[in-house]
Amino acid sequence: MSAITKNLAILVGFSLPAYFTFAYADQTVLIGHAAPLTGGMAQHGKDTENGAMLAIEEINSKGLVVGSQKIVLKLDSQDDAGDPRAATQVAQKLVDEGIVGVVGHLNSGTSIAASKIYSDANVVEISPSATNPAYTSRGFRTTFRLVGTDAQQGPALAKFAANVLKIKKVAVVDDSTAYGQGLANEFEKTAKALGVTVVSHEATNDKVVDFQAVLTKIKSEGPDAIMYGGMDATGGLFAKQAQQLGLKARVLGGDGLCTSTMALLAGAAVDDVYCTEPGVPLERMSQGERFSQSYQKRFNHPIDLYAPYAYDAVYIIVDAMKRAKSTNPANILAAIKNTEYQGVTGQIAFDSKGDLKQGSISVYGFKNKQLNVLNVEKM
Repeated sequence: MSAITKNLAILVGFSLPAYFTFAYADQTVLIGHAAPLTGGMAQHGKDTENGAMLAIEEINSKGLVVGSQKIVLKLDSQDDAGDPRAATQVAQKLVDEGIVGVVGHLNSGTSIAASKIYSDANVVEISPSATNPAYTSRGFRTTFRLVGTDAQQGPALAKFAANVLKIKKVAVVDDSTAYGQGLANEFEKTAKALGVTVVSHEATNDKVVDFQAVLTKIKSEGPDAIMYGGMDATGGLFAKQAQQLGLKARVLGGDGLCTSTMALLAGAAVDDVYCTEPGVPLERMSQGERFSQSYQKRFNHPIDLYAPYAYDAVYIIVDAMKRAKSTNPANILAAIKNTEYQGVTGQIAFDSKGDLKQGSISVYGFKNKQLNVLNVEKM
């Protein structure tokens, strides 16, 4: 019996049954967010944090009632630094603090590493950006994602390279992360199947700033293109140094290269970069313009990349909460599986593994350092 119920019972002089409840007392519910908020990928992590925060502020301003309880949402945001080891510590901290679900993690490696922690706690984990197929292939009931996988993104990039760019010889380089390796391997398999010659596959790491040695080797192999599996913090330097060495090869990559930071770091070399993103361009999302305006008004700068997906992730958790009429994480998890939600990023429903039932892969090129949509492939 709540304190309000007890006080009312005293005033009227009789006991009230336990099922007699009120909708007026606020309950604070924590939604977690985990991403790199420091380091070379901090701009991406801050972008998803902003997307999640915007959703929570909107929901709180409209008022949220679950069952008969008025709910106030609060974002519990933690920095995993893009490090899988730190991600497990962050995940345990979020679980211990009582989150009902988490928006994150940003990277594939951190999402995979943290997934068992959330699974053991029956807490839903919705990544707005992890693309490695292994993330949802470990048999956990708690893992979901709002983007396509590298098993879709890599082949889409390879098909574009072979069929549109007419690439005959390609070198492959990955940054040894779960994301970079997964994307590069999927690209390589499809490229070979399409008759493209893969002259070499090199591995670096996600902290490298000097690519002279690997690029000199690749130059001697004479590829038409270089596929780089990694993020913009290193990919921008990779493309710039390739141009400085006189390589004429185009640089191909995934969503990690489809950013304004890539253009900033690569300079003029970015106009020879082609990249893919899981999902449709913001301007082709049915609610994209509205979301973009709201985001810029709130944070005074444009969207980086994944904010719409983090925003939708919060709304999906809240939608499940309302359908379950519960803030219990296990009940929310059970309801998430039956999600049918029209979000900013499109119609969202999950398959048995937690992947999107329907998705798209967009291919971009840079012109005058600006991203331009070249193709959208439905998966």
